[in-house]
Amino acid sequence: MKVLILGAGAVGGYFGGRLVQAGTDVTFLVRPQRAQLLERTGIVIRSPLGDAQIPVRTVLQEAVRPNYDLVMLSCKAYDLEASIAAIRGAMGPDTMLLPLLNGMAHLGQLDQVFGSERVLGGACYIASTLDADGAICHLSKFQGITSGTRTGNHAHAEKLLQELAQAYAGDSVEFKLSGDIEQDMWEKFVLLASLAAMTCLMRASVGEILAAAEGEMLMREMLSTSVATATAAGHAPRAESLQRTEGMLFARGSAFTASMLRDIESGGRVEADHIVGDMLRRARIAGVDTRLMSAALCHLQAYEARRLRGANA
Repeated sequence: MKVLILGAGAVGGYFGGRLVQAGTDVTFLVRPQRAQLLERTGIVIRSPLGDAQIPVRTVLQEAVRPNYDLVMLSCKAYDLEASIAAIRGAMGPDTMLLPLLNGMAHLGQLDQVFGSERVLGGACYIASTLDADGAICHLSKFQGITSGTRTGNHAHAEKLLQELAQAYAGDSVEFKLSGDIEQDMWEKFVLLASLAAMTCLMRASVGEILAAAEGEMLMREMLSTSVATATAAGHAPRAESLQRTEGMLFARGSAFTASMLRDIESGGRVEADHIVGDMLRRARIAGVDTRLMSAALCHLQAYEARRLRGANA
């Protein structure tokens, strides 16, 4: 199996680097500056599951060819259009695409460009970031990928995912094959939209929000909006998933925040429209109460406006 991974950042670099460690044929599609760094240092991972410095193969966009069985896409949502342009040259007639973006909105766009028969479902779970030297810092032992076929996928898609699962089985990455990947993606979407909306709106961790007088009530209201929206879409969270989500959102003293809040705190771009905005649009169509989520999106959009004009956000 030949795999192309777009980018070698905190997510793609981590999961791709671990795949190289497992002995898989992996190439990273990167920009020239990142390619030069990787040629000197390889992918550097600092993780509680084991540090690593991994020599890797890279390719630039103008040199990429349709020689791959699988393309893995782990970009930020605001880079999706540029990422689509970058991987076009890698997509042969039988190449499958595994997107690991947050939310649900990207599936429609990728289906339109590449055909739904070639777009798999996927979700990844990790807290990681790049340090000033370009090393990948894995912030906890929590990490994994869930993937599965979608209706209309090529016949060989399931076999390809089984090969990927076997490759990761020899490494530290927890790879799960799902029988209902869009349900799994929706359940993650419910957690992430609720977490991002609340921690960004309040500029605080879960524990700090719950310590406030109205914090738990507002957190429950935000979660209720997401759950009702998923239910209206035919993807009501299963009991086990909802229990797990509530365990994370209502843990007293928890330092848990969305990565979107960390992006705000570092003055970076945010996936506001793709996560909170998309959930809000779907909620309105479903007739769900959106007042609190509307406030969260307004807050994020105001932050972006200030960031773009260089103000202290």
